Amino acid sequence: MKHLKYLLLLLVATTFSGCSVYNFTGAGPIDAKTFQVNFFQNNADLVEPGIDRTFTLTLQDLIMNQTNLNLVSNGGDLKYEGEITDYRITPMTATADQQAAQNRLSIRVQVRFSNKKKETDDFEKSFEFYYDFPGRDLPTGSVLNEAIRVIFERITQDIFNESLAKW
Repeated sequence: MKHLKYLLLLLVATTFSGCSVYNFTGAGPIDAKTFQVNFFQNNADLVEPGIDRTFTLTLQDLIMNQTNLNLVSNGGDLKYEGEITDYRITPMTATADQQAAQNRLSIRVQVRFSNKKKETDDFEKSFEFYYDFPGRDLPTGSVLNEAIRVIFERITQDIFNESLAKW
């Protein structure tokens, strides 16, 4: 019975020792200790106040929550920078009396990613997503907040996947 306990303990120890390479976010081992996210200026033709700050903070939060990297204001091993290049509301479908039955809010973000430790990972790329809402609703208040939350959640996850998870 005593040997069975030691065998079980050894089995458990070897099982968990393999977890250092894999993590649940899908990111492989990261050869970096710090990251920085520079302010993403809103350069879209149609400007929605505050989304630049919201996007920057959303990207910072996602990376902090899914990695063990430390956020720094400058000199980070990984650097994210760019701008919001498009913010657009377009009608998607119309009713019989030529009113919008469904509208779409689309946001595009241009991202420049650089990795000091592995320059082959550097990229510059646009990421875009959208949110559809009923034509009778205005993109204000809770409708706008939900749309921005959904769009930024998707865009930041796509940026994470491109830069760290390699999906």
